[in-house]
Amino acid sequence: MGTTTFSGPVKAGTIREGASANLGFVKMAQSAAWTQSTTGASTGIIIPANSQITAISLLVTTAPDTANLLVGTTDGGTELCTAVALGTSADVILNGSTSITDADTWKDVGTSDITVYTEASTGTSGVGIITVEYIQNNNLT
Repeated sequence: MGTTTFSGPVKAGTIREGASANLGFVKMAQSAAWTQSTTGASTGIIIPANSQITAISLLVTTAPDTANLLVGTTDGGTELCTAVALGTSADVILNGSTSITDADTWKDVGTSDITVYTEASTGTSGVGIITVEYIQNNNLT
């Protein structure tokens, strides 16, 4: 299946204007691999400026060492999630929304694109997929 790329943001609805307007933004998502490490690493996920983050989830595919995973906009940062408890099990999905550090960053990432980083408090064995869901250019500042 092919993919299409365009600049967005995308709005959908049947009535564009007036009192009955029902347009809404399309929710976007980006996923990337993460590896448990005490050294912060970029996931390669870049969220466009003025976007609203609505969810962050972690799919754990290889059992981690007991640790917390930090999710931030900088190496070692905790702007998005301060301590997602990884546990020691594989094949689980963890919700980063339960450990939000800075709700303002979720509301609006700011006027520049942000890169998403992960870093574990301890350990090196866990592997998985991080998914960040967002509404592009919702601009809620």
